[in-house]
Amino acid sequence: MELRQLTYFEAVARCGGFTRAAEQLHVAQSAVSAQIRLLEAELGAELFTRTTRRVTLTEAGELLLHRVRRAFGELDGARADLEDLAAVLTGRVTLGATAVLGGFDLPGALAGFNRRYPGVALSLRTGLIADLLTRLDDGTADLVVGPVHADLPSRFSARTIAHESVVLIVPPGHRLARTRATAPAGKRRAGPRPLDANLTHERPIDLGEARDEPFVCLPAGSGLRAILDEAARAAGFTAWVPFESHSAASIRELVSAGLGVALLAGTAAETPGPPVAVVPLADAPAHPAIGVIHHRDRRLGAATRACRRHLIDIAASRPPTG
Repeated sequence: MELRQLTYFEAVARCGGFTRAAEQLHVAQSAVSAQIRLLEAELGAELFTRTTRRVTLTEAGELLLHRVRRAFGELDGARADLEDLAAVLTGRVTLGATAVLGGFDLPGALAGFNRRYPGVALSLRTGLIADLLTRLDDGTADLVVGPVHADLPSRFSARTIAHESVVLIVPPGHRLARTRATAPAGKRRAGPRPLDANLTHERPIDLGEARDEPFVCLPAGSGLRAILDEAARAAGFTAWVPFESHSAASIRELVSAGLGVALLAGTAAETPGPPVAVVPLADAPAHPAIGVIHHRDRRLGAATRACRRHLIDIAASRPPTG
């Protein structure tokens, strides 16, 4: 049984006759008839009932057609998979990412992808989520990893890969820092407090206790600023923000220097860096989940699809926290 014979058989069944099948296959009708006779001889069954006016499938032909079309579907899938693999091996992916990723190890995930697909030209751009979504719009980014805010426009699609929390950070020795000293998460050790140690508050406080403090935050229009404004409103005050910054790291630096207090993602507050006191909030505002975001109206290339799958799989393989 040859693939050519099965191709001719399927064409005759679909076209309802040898002449139309031969025209579609761009071969002589006699060649189609000969291959069908060889196939019937090999199978020991008549596949078509032939009359002067029409050709119809026999019961044996119906059974074979079902199997043949299923086999052709598998072959088409295999071809598509191989084409995707070839495209991944030579593709390009531009990824955008925010600084706050809910503990998701993006450098490690990208290193793993690079090892798996060394031929892919992988690049990374960092920034605020609004700027990165603009990159998705204009096609200068293929994927974005960052917070998925409730007002994410419908033209974007997101898949959650991590969760995040919100804490208050204040300078060490601040009146709100009634604390005990601890090393950053994952680096606790006995002895004197290291230079980059944080201070963890003994009990949650209400954000209203910080109403008279200067705040450090991202600019107006950012997701973090919206979280601060809403949380302050719920606590009965309007936050005074004399210090604006463009990254979580610089927010922490300004707070550590004693210039104000700030709401910050928990993972950004707990990573090594300038010392701050981490103050949990009794009614902490919700932080958007971290997701992999792409533009619905842009077809993802094979390499981009592979990268997206890789990031989601890495996130799914992480042990639960807490």
